[in-house]
Amino acid sequence: MTRWFVRVHKWLALIVGIQIFLWVLGGLAMSLMDLERVRAEHTIAPAPSYALPLSDVLTPERAAAVAGLARIDEAALVRWADGPVWRFQGEEGVVVVDAMSGLRLTPIDAARAAEIARAGYAGQAPVTAVEYFAEPTVEYRREGAAWRVGFDDGEGTRIYVDAASGAITARRNDLWRVFDVFWTLHIMDYGERSNINNPLLQVFAGVALITVLAGLGLLIQRMQRLVRAELAARRRRRNALARVRPQIRDR
Repeated sequence: MTRWFVRVHKWLALIVGIQIFLWVLGGLAMSLMDLERVRAEHTIAPAPSYALPLSDVLTPERAAAVAGLARIDEAALVRWADGPVWRFQGEEGVVVVDAMSGLRLTPIDAARAAEIARAGYAGQAPVTAVEYFAEPTVEYRREGAAWRVGFDDGEGTRIYVDAASGAITARRNDLWRVFDVFWTLHIMDYGERSNINNPLLQVFAGVALITVLAGLGLLIQRMQRLVRAELAARRRRRNALARVRPQIRDR
């Protein structure tokens, strides 16, 4: 039985040992990182707080008509840096129009994306690059096209602006990339990098559990052997003393 436990523990430990090391290393590394900086929350600028000129704001029906929208399902009045806008959801998807004139502002172009990112960035660093992505990337895993606006702030800050809605949908930086590497190794999802229920993780976690249980089995068996050996040694000492005492009395 002991040999079986030893063999199981040895081979399983060899298989999952590297991954267990990565789990521990990743957990330690992520615990040492400031999540606020990982998420670039310190770069979030305060939202614009100007008073909405409601007397000049078009009704959603009027704004949709001017923008040429046949049907709208949802409408929200939103503050942008340079004025209020209507954000419509309808048969064309998300469409943003100027709430004062009804002119369409989407899809967002490069110049507008840079303006939105600059308005949402709490700092004075210059914009270094504006790039367009039609499909999700390793860094930006949301559906839909987006603009990536980079800032020269020493942290590699990158702000993503949704091309359809003009909303800032993600913030990334160099620390986030490091965190993401450890997170990926930790959850073992090398595709989407977000699924903590993936089969690979479940299999390795199960094997790691069996390894630990096999190790506990070995530990219990060894402790039992030590206890039995200690009890046997005590009996031998008592027997030896019992044989010596009559000889002492005879003298």
